[in-house]
Amino acid sequence: MLILAIVVLGLAAGWVADMIVNKRSRPDDWGRVLLLGLAGSFIGGLLLSLLFGDGLALRPSGLIGSIVGALLVTAVVSRRSRTT
Repeated sequence: MLILAIVVLGLAAGWVADMIVNKRSRPDDWGRVLLLGLAGSFIGGLLLSLLFGDGLALRPSGLIGSIVGALLVTAVVSRRSRTT
């Protein structure tokens, strides 16, 4: 059940990040959105949860960190793909 929650949170974070960074409501590639969302969610959610002392529990700091991390990862990947 935890794995399913992680995947859904990663997909949601990636979708929000894709909407903000690429300014479109429907992404072209849901697989890319899921991978970037999971990567950003892991990075941002884990870092903010540990910084605020929440551990690995599902808390608001981890949720916010997930979206911020997904935004950063999506922005870096989008910028890199535009320049090449």
